[in-house]
Amino acid sequence: MERFKMIASIYLFLIKDDNILLLKRQNTGYEDGNYGLPAGHLDDNESLTTGIIRETKEEIGIVLTKQDIQIVQIMHRKEEDIRMDFFFYAKHWVGQPANTEPDKCSDLRFFPLNNLPENTIGYIKQAIENYQKNIFYTELGW
Repeated sequence: MERFKMIASIYLFLIKDDNILLLKRQNTGYEDGNYGLPAGHLDDNESLTTGIIRETKEEIGIVLTKQDIQIVQIMHRKEEDIRMDFFFYAKHWVGQPANTEPDKCSDLRFFPLNNLPENTIGYIKQAIENYQKNIFYTELGW
């Protein structure tokens, strides 16, 4: 039986006036040229909330606190590996989103929730649709 290591990934829904912030990936080796969310992986010995606060600061330069965020979706996903994806919504933040990793991101902007770019990563598009339908848990690829 093939064994997989489970990877925890964290994502941010930054929504303003029915628009969601997406970034276009480049030079990462994964889904380059497609739009995704500010996201990352947990570091060793890091909680989900600490991880999303850190990743958000690194990728888009805004400051969040634990009181600013809430988990709104979990996705258990199987591709080449197994992922537990945790999606957070930010109620408040400090600063203006900016592309702080231009080597990994070629575009950063808000898009209408009901009119995402065609090249939005498939599971990200699914997560956004689930969020709009108040679906908290999803399994993909099983």
